[in-house]
Amino acid sequence: MRVLGVDPGLTRCGLGIVENGTAQKLVMVGVGIIQTSTDIELAQRLLELETQLVVWIKEFRPDVIAVERVFSQLNIRTAMSTGQAAGVALLIAARSGIPVAMHTPTEVKAAVTGSGRADKKQVALMVQKLLSLKEIPKPVDSTDALALAICHHWRGSGNARIELAVAKEKARLAKVAKK
Repeated sequence: MRVLGVDPGLTRCGLGIVENGTAQKLVMVGVGIIQTSTDIELAQRLLELETQLVVWIKEFRPDVIAVERVFSQLNIRTAMSTGQAAGVALLIAARSGIPVAMHTPTEVKAAVTGSGRADKKQVALMVQKLLSLKEIPKPVDSTDALALAICHHWRGSGNARIELAVAKEKARLAKVAKK
């Protein structure tokens, strides 16, 4: 499975591609950021984000897109721009027919470090270790995107199996009820 992690942001949107390697080891396939200038209009910034995300999807062909869920933030302006960037990623995924998963920052931290209260440095160090990287990717937005992809590999696939089992059980019960 190949996961595109998206750490949404309007000025810097982090992107990280992680896939299953051999022996259940995760491998980084790609990492980067999309930057948009604060000097251009919002609509143009969103268009640039969309254009670059489409390029990443065409190049890396992810099976799933994991997006950071905009949780509560004190700065409403930041929350709005983060939400707008996340919306672009969700729209592109839907247009491309790629399943989307959303993970909260706490969920990502817990999956990668074992603690939902880990700081950015701890997350970055664990991303480096888990992906066997020589150095921590910079800027932090790209590291966060890799952490999202790792989180989805570990948590998302388990959630998907549970959802499938529940759906099968509902179908079985519906058949029994018809008899």
